[in-house]
Amino acid sequence: MKPLIKKILVAISGSNSSLNAAKYAIMLAKTFKFDLYAIYVIDTSTLNELLLLKIFIQDESMEYEKSLETNGQRYLNYVEELAKSKGVKIEKILKRGNVSIQILETAEEMNIDLILLGGWDINRSKRDLLSRSHMEVLMDAKTPVLIVKEEDIENIFKRF
Repeated sequence: MKPLIKKILVAISGSNSSLNAAKYAIMLAKTFKFDLYAIYVIDTSTLNELLLLKIFIQDESMEYEKSLETNGQRYLNYVEELAKSKGVKIEKILKRGNVSIQILETAEEMNIDLILLGGWDINRSKRDLLSRSHMEVLMDAKTPVLIVKEEDIENIFKRF
């Protein structure tokens, strides 16, 4: 019988909650010998909306997209270093487009068994608990989704 979970995908946005989800994913991957993938999506769909609304001009949009790509690479490299520190191999994925669509398409293309998303800050209002992209992933995923909300993840990760 095939194991229920073999491949896990963690979505990285650069937020503390997404980095906590990455730490949790690394510990899961090490404990249960899961294949680990980390995805960062450059949100070009929102950039295109800002262009259409004339909030950005083309040059600003291109410059901002380059900045997002640099940040994405930096966050993925950071998560890779975290994984290496625990002896876990990770495959980094950088994509462009709508965040939720890219996460879901990647999960389907790679036969991912579990998607991990960062939780939210306790200080946010209830209406902001889940971002639009998180909600879309939760609603449209064909695979289980885990929201990581461990408050003490930093200490757990250090001791792990």
